[in-house]
Amino acid sequence: MKIAGRIKQGYYFDSVTLMRIGRELSGQPGVAEASVVMATQANKSILDMSGLLLAEFQKAGDQDLLIAVKAKDAQAAERALAHAEDLLSNRSKPQTKDNAAPRPRSLSAAVEALPGANLAMISVAGQYAAREARKALEKGLNVMLFSDNVSLEDELALKKEAHKKGLLVMGPDCGTAILNGIPLAFANVVPRGPIGVVGASGTGLQEVTCIIANEGSGITQAIGTGGRDVKDAIGGISFLDALQALADCPDTKVILLVSKPPQPKVLKKIYTQIRKTEKPVVALFIGEGGMPATLEQAAMLAVAHAKGLDPASVQERLARRDEILQAEAEAIVAKRRKPKGRYLRGLFSGGTFCAESQIILDGTLRHIYSNAPTGDTRPLRDSFKFIRNTLVDLGEDEFTVGRAHPMIDYSLRNKMILEQAADPDVSVLLLDVVLGHGANLDPAGELVPVIKKAARQVFVVVGVTGTTGDPQNRAQVVEALREAGAHVQLANAPATKLAGCIAAQVARLNR
Repeated sequence: MKIAGRIKQGYYFDSVTLMRIGRELSGQPGVAEASVVMATQANKSILDMSGLLLAEFQKAGDQDLLIAVKAKDAQAAERALAHAEDLLSNRSKPQTKDNAAPRPRSLSAAVEALPGANLAMISVAGQYAAREARKALEKGLNVMLFSDNVSLEDELALKKEAHKKGLLVMGPDCGTAILNGIPLAFANVVPRGPIGVVGASGTGLQEVTCIIANEGSGITQAIGTGGRDVKDAIGGISFLDALQALADCPDTKVILLVSKPPQPKVLKKIYTQIRKTEKPVVALFIGEGGMPATLEQAAMLAVAHAKGLDPASVQERLARRDEILQAEAEAIVAKRRKPKGRYLRGLFSGGTFCAESQIILDGTLRHIYSNAPTGDTRPLRDSFKFIRNTLVDLGEDEFTVGRAHPMIDYSLRNKMILEQAADPDVSVLLLDVVLGHGANLDPAGELVPVIKKAARQVFVVVGVTGTTGDPQNRAQVVEALREAGAHVQLANAPATKLAGCIAAQVARLNR
């Protein structure tokens, strides 16, 4: 095998584009593996793990682009590199259709082309994102800032300016919103309805909107704020402004708030504003305790309020369901002769799912570790080295800087699935699969071969987040995963509870 590569100095492309180019290279004749990434230290580490880190790559900086290929011989490697150059060159040229007007190449040109617009969605390299957001605010536009790696100081300044102008800044690192029925970034196909949602977590917002749809209701708006908004340093500016906007919205009858735990000063502000709101408000701050305890429960309570049902019925439904999951876990374990291992490993594309699972499993399993610890979970010293029961958020910066989000690019997680399944200490793998716009369009095609291999060695439990309207066809995805050997639930909470019950039983058997 021949490993070859090139450095493209000062080239920037978004991670989704680079992932697609890398995939196309991997399909070229004679190519065993290919990677096209920004030259961040995290990506260099990943290339090193894959055996694709050339010595000359070490001198490349964060704003440089790396192309690496492993091919059967030097000729195949050179052809792949040349093809990568062509693909990158074509991507950098403006794309227009015959007789069509050129696409705007600046924010000013876009505003001129669409004078009625009131929202700018920004997805550029983090070092340039704040500047573009300021331009948008100056033009009277609300901002959805998809970009990450924006400084805390810039975020605070942008949100203060937006608040003064009566505008809203969603983000940075805002991955989800549904505004006036239009899904933005990572979002699902959800009907219009009476429930308005504010989320300081992208996957959390996706989960509750999907459950609302699956429970027969719908939403007015789903507003993402970015996770740092509920830190004391930002003060919940966007979260509070979004809550007020839904309180003022005549079509919104029930408000649902979702977040990882806000810091104390922000939490106090939120509770103060909730008390001033005349509409029913359901609030879930994961790990804060009390009711609701899970994303699933929060969404179901919001639907109960919207339909005029007794909220106590939700708890009764979930209690009966948990009994069924316990019995199902016992039946699953009983079918396998001499199950191996003692520990559960969770590999999540959604950070909120990772946090929620830590809270759920805290009363079921001992010695839980994570790269994004919540509650009593212990921190991992090395995100790539798992200890006992480990839950990993693959959406954290160490995995995503210069690389496509794991909801899009399954390659790193697929490698980890096979590695963890082969570990003699592992009994259960817990995974999330997020459907919808922006997510991988063929999750079953990517996961089924890997799950088939893993399920021969360990129990595989998958929580699927999505609706019947999503482009991936949820029913087909669920059926394919089950046929591959996975035990599938239609939300993260029941998937986690099932996985925890299985892991606890196997651990008792193998004492």
